[in-house]
Amino acid sequence: MQNKELLTSSYDFHLPDELIATHPASPRDHAKLLVYDRMTDTITHAHFYDLEKFIPKECALIFNDTKVIKARLYGHKQSGGKIELLINRALNASDIHVYIRGRVKVDQEIFFEEDLKAVIKELKDDGTRIVNFFQNTKLLRFEELLPIIDKIGHIPLPPYIQREDNEDDASEYQSVFAQNEGAVAAPTASLHFTPQQHERVCKNHQHAYVTLHVGSGTFKPVEADIITEHPMHSEFYEISPEAKALLDSDQEILSVGTTSTRTIEFYARHQDQTSGEANLFLHPNNKPLRVNHLLTNFHLPKSTLIMLVASFVGLEKTLELYEEAIKNKYRFYSYGDAMLIL
Repeated sequence: MQNKELLTSSYDFHLPDELIATHPASPRDHAKLLVYDRMTDTITHAHFYDLEKFIPKECALIFNDTKVIKARLYGHKQSGGKIELLINRALNASDIHVYIRGRVKVDQEIFFEEDLKAVIKELKDDGTRIVNFFQNTKLLRFEELLPIIDKIGHIPLPPYIQREDNEDDASEYQSVFAQNEGAVAAPTASLHFTPQQHERVCKNHQHAYVTLHVGSGTFKPVEADIITEHPMHSEFYEISPEAKALLDSDQEILSVGTTSTRTIEFYARHQDQTSGEANLFLHPNNKPLRVNHLLTNFHLPKSTLIMLVASFVGLEKTLELYEEAIKNKYRFYSYGDAMLIL
C-alpha cells in the first residue's frame, strides 16, 4: 500500500470560503499567530505582534527580500481585441516567460500603454509563452522593462483573491523590507511585519537576507497522484554573503516563509552555488536539513506549500493544525494569518 504521506489526495481539506482572506489584517501585525511547539506538542493562539515572545533567544532569522513587480498587463492585439498578459519570470536578459489570456501565434504583436509592445517568440506545450518586449523599436532588457510596467502594470494578486488590485495592494502585497525586483507573488509570511517590528526583531537577533523571485508556479496545485511525481517549478535565487555565513555556521535558524526555506534548503544541498535556479520540493520524504523553525501562512489544499509544512511536522500533524486553525477562524492564504513552527 502507498504511504499516505506521498498521496496528493491526503493533502486535501475543506476550507469555508469566508476564511479566504481577500484583504490583509490592519495593522499588519494584528494578524493571528498559531504557535506549534514540536518539543512539547502544544499549540498556542496569539497575534503576530507577540512573535518576539516565541522566537528562541539564540535564533537567527533569514528573510526573503524579493520585491513583487506589477506583472499583470492589459493590452490589445492589432485587431483591437483585448488581451491580458502575466509576466512569470525573465529567462535571460530579454526573453520573458509569460502567461497570456487569449489566443496568440508566433511573431504576433501585443500593444500596451507607454509605446510598449510584446512580440510572441515561442509557444510552449504547457500553454505558457516566451515573449520579447520592445518600446518603440528598442528591444528591452528585463531591468529596462521594470520601470515601464511599474507605471502601467497591476499587482498580480493570487487567483483566489477574486477582485481587481487597488492602490493599497501596491504597498500591502509587499514586505516592508522588499528590495530586489522580480517576484510575481509575495513571500507572504513576510507581509505581517511592520517596519517597527522588523527593526526590533533585527536588533535583537542575528539576521540575513536571501532573494528568491517567487514565480506563479507557487500557486499551481499538485496534479500527480503521487507527490514525488510532481514536476517542481524553478525560481531564481541568490544567497547574500551574510546569509551564507549564517548558513555555514551551526547557528539555529528561523526561516521567515516557505520561499526563504526553499532557498536555504536548496543551498544546504548545493553549497557551491550561492545563486542560480532553485527547484527544491520539500515534503515528508525530503525533510529540511538546515532550517530549525518555520514562520509561514496557511496554504492551499494539495499545494507544494502545505507539503513543505508537512516536511517539518508530518502529514497528520499538519492536517490537525489546519483543522485547529479553521475551528478558530484563522484567515487563510496570502493575506491571511500566520503559523510559527518551533
